[in-house]
Amino acid sequence: MKFENILADIGGFGRFQIFIFVILCFPRMTLPWHFLLHNFISAVPTHHCAISDPDNGDIFGNLTAHQKLVVSIPMELSGTFSTCKMFSEPQFQLLSNSSMEAGNAAATVECQYGWVYDTSIFSSTVATEWDMVCNKKGLNQASATFFFIGVMIGAIVFGGLSDKLGRKPMLLASFTVSIVFGLAATFSVSYVMFAIMRSLTGFGLTGISIISICLTIEWVDIEHRTFIGVFGSMVWSTGNMMLALIAYLIRDWRWLLLTVTSPLVICCIVWWWIPESARWLLANGKVHEAHTYLSKCAKMNNRKDASSKITPEMLSRIVTVEGKNKNYTYLDLVRTPKMRRLAICTGIIWFGVAHTYYGISLNITGFGLNMYLTQFIYGAIELPAKLLVYYMLNRIGRRQSQAWSLLLTGVCLGINLFLPSSMVLVRSVIAILGKGLSEASFTILYLYTAELYPTVVRQNGIGYNSFVARLGVSAAPLIMLLEDIWKLLPQTIFCSVAILAGFTAFFLPETQNLRLPETIEDVEQTRKRTNAISAQERTDISLKPLNCDLKENVS
Repeated sequence: MKFENILADIGGFGRFQIFIFVILCFPRMTLPWHFLLHNFISAVPTHHCAISDPDNGDIFGNLTAHQKLVVSIPMELSGTFSTCKMFSEPQFQLLSNSSMEAGNAAATVECQYGWVYDTSIFSSTVATEWDMVCNKKGLNQASATFFFIGVMIGAIVFGGLSDKLGRKPMLLASFTVSIVFGLAATFSVSYVMFAIMRSLTGFGLTGISIISICLTIEWVDIEHRTFIGVFGSMVWSTGNMMLALIAYLIRDWRWLLLTVTSPLVICCIVWWWIPESARWLLANGKVHEAHTYLSKCAKMNNRKDASSKITPEMLSRIVTVEGKNKNYTYLDLVRTPKMRRLAICTGIIWFGVAHTYYGISLNITGFGLNMYLTQFIYGAIELPAKLLVYYMLNRIGRRQSQAWSLLLTGVCLGINLFLPSSMVLVRSVIAILGKGLSEASFTILYLYTAELYPTVVRQNGIGYNSFVARLGVSAAPLIMLLEDIWKLLPQTIFCSVAILAGFTAFFLPETQNLRLPETIEDVEQTRKRTNAISAQERTDISLKPLNCDLKENVS
């Protein structure tokens, strides 16, 4: 007997599963508030050099503010004042001869007295707090990289520990770590402290990301996994759009960071009502605890007859642990041939999906539109994209959907490589379409990966892949700095990575309408039965007491 047999009888998608889905929506909604926060707290407003040393008094006499800039700061070819250079001495002759040639003949130096920032959009950002501009702009971009390095390490730690210690306790640990270091980051007194606190915040948040999706999927039956995977990811899109509004209303980076971190306190409160995964409990021989949660599920789903027939003795027959006291590690992902191939392929795809998604998401100022509007549109386009995903997953399956969503994302990025920058509207439409497709590929990937890996190492598998994905995310902000070498180089790299990952998806097995594998042996053996239980298995099940509502389509 398999876990799906019992789940079908006690209700594979009833009030109990909907309760779990709803209660985990709020913490998942807060994730994009942090993962995409870099766009706002590290934004670089319009700026120029401060033009005089405050200790030397005013040397400009009665000149107007604009005239002071003219004689102090050279002009760029675009007609704007330089952001990183100033004249070594005031060029008063430019007041009568304001030609660019005259200014270019004067000696320039790097900003000597700091910078003056435009505060019309942001009252304060990390960039303005510690002057992360000009020759320090790499550090400003690196703050996102530091955050995702924390996410990357957290994926390994929480992935392994949640398979060893359980989903629920590690979820509480994720909430706690995220709150403590998220709040500490708001009181940072230096850039170094800020970078460390943000890294540790990312470390905690990744547990929420990978554990919540796994916990939700492990409680639902086969036919509703697609629904839970796709519509659960819409919570991310909702949070994505809400971030645009929150950032629009709060323009100071410290208050903004405090605002997006505080709701996690509520998550710690609702954690008490989150059940442990019965599938994980049985996979690790914890029969009595699994019996408690399965009984609660049956009662909440109004399957009281089934609840009375579930006994620990019955559940002990379906314990799937491969050997007593066996501790699974990340090495189990590569010990056997099919698991090793699976780990390599999913690793490439996760890297490609995350690298492309965040390469697009962190470039909300690259198309000449209002950044808050762009952020909102980027979130809004994900909703119809996910509705399309739901249709495609049921229509053509996981593998084809995963591959083609990535390939089409690469095509959109490739088209923008050849469109002139003057075609702002067309480039924006193509970019938004690419963003929707990249989010579609991310939505598919979480569901697909959870279905590919067996229960005994499922969280290890998601943790490993999330680690690889964060490598791709960490590289994305740094890749964007390559535009100083060649303007189109970052987009070329994002395009190439998306296409490579898309082709790799064709090497994965299809999982549509297959029951979740419980053990590594389930993955290694050739699965010939795809959509139904064998005749012998039906006969065996019919002889057991737990058969009141067994669905024939459970496989």
